[in-house]
Amino acid sequence: MDCCNKENNKIKIRTEDEKKAIITRINKITGQMNGIKEMILNDRYCDDVLIQLSAIDKSIKSLANLILDKHMHSCLIENIQNGNLEVIDEIVDLFKRFQ
Repeated sequence: MDCCNKENNKIKIRTEDEKKAIITRINKITGQMNGIKEMILNDRYCDDVLIQLSAIDKSIKSLANLILDKHMHSCLIENIQNGNLEVIDEIVDLFKRFQ
């Protein structure tokens, strides 16, 4: 069982490899943000900053898609198999937030 709902505290058990992959991506995004901060402090041209912001946006979307993919292949399936169809409304709400 990968996903649990213990007294309404939802948790997701991730493997060490999954955690490592996610943390690596978060660290990359953090580095990109720090780079933009330096660009601002160094009065870099707006286009350069905007290009880097676009790269961060894509990195964040990629991370979100990775987590969503894992969620749908584990938590969503597990909940449906256990008769918890409310999870369908949850996933619909997630998709609305992505738009």
